[in-house]
Amino acid sequence: MKSILLPLLAILSSATAADLVIPDNLTFERNVEFSNAADQHLQLNIAKPKNATGLLPAILCIHGGGFRAGTREGYDGLCLKLAGNGYVAATMTYRLAPAFQYPAAVLDCKAAVRWLRANAAKLGIDPKRIGVTGGSAGGHLVQFLGVTQGVKEFDVGENLDQSSDVTCVVNFYGPSDFTKSYGKSVDAAEVLPLFFGGALDTKLKEHIHGSPLYWVTPNASPTLIVHGTEDKYVAYEQAGWMVDKLKAAQVEVELLTMQGAGHGFSGADAEKADAAMLTFFDKHLKPH
Repeated sequence: MKSILLPLLAILSSATAADLVIPDNLTFERNVEFSNAADQHLQLNIAKPKNATGLLPAILCIHGGGFRAGTREGYDGLCLKLAGNGYVAATMTYRLAPAFQYPAAVLDCKAAVRWLRANAAKLGIDPKRIGVTGGSAGGHLVQFLGVTQGVKEFDVGENLDQSSDVTCVVNFYGPSDFTKSYGKSVDAAEVLPLFFGGALDTKLKEHIHGSPLYWVTPNASPTLIVHGTEDKYVAYEQAGWMVDKLKAAQVEVELLTMQGAGHGFSGADAEKADAAMLTFFDKHLKPH
């Protein structure tokens, strides 16, 4: 089976720990524990501007990898880019399938948002301005955060006095309806049974429960979805379904269609996606 790891980790940045250059005007802290769910010692890497005045907006970056692979380090470069644009940016580890099935990854993402709020004063974060972004599986997870505002079912673990709501979402080609992924994705039949503990014939309820499309309400966060028309891993139609559902709920949503692009962007496509992401975050997270 063809690996999906490389394109997922090359969404906007391919920097690794070995070649990561920390600009003089930024700080970068690695291995900050935010949760110890199931004794897993989940950690963040955090990039911040030096000598910032006032509280800054924050962005949590959630990696892809089919819910079974990928590392937070894949987004180290993106965090530095975001910090260079005036954000406190964190990239997180979450529990992976098949050892940990749905909703473990969702619970971890919620826990990371709560941790950022609980530590907002120390980090110089405005707790009212926290955005999220991710690609593929990470796109699903950030979209799930955006459509489950105030849903206490997924708040488990530490810092339960804090909200896991997010101000806005930038979703790079994340699936919205897992019940319609089979047959439309080159690896859904391999990946999703690992995530849900079975395929549609035995775990239909879990596939529905884990699909962001079925959680949309007017309380959902403003969302930007970026998706390629030739995506073989997450069909482009998945983006359209989410856009339509959010619009029907009168939630602000934008769709950037990347004509001819597949699962992961490079060159001019990556630059276009990057610029759209920054514009959307600036609109929703920075004072005007």
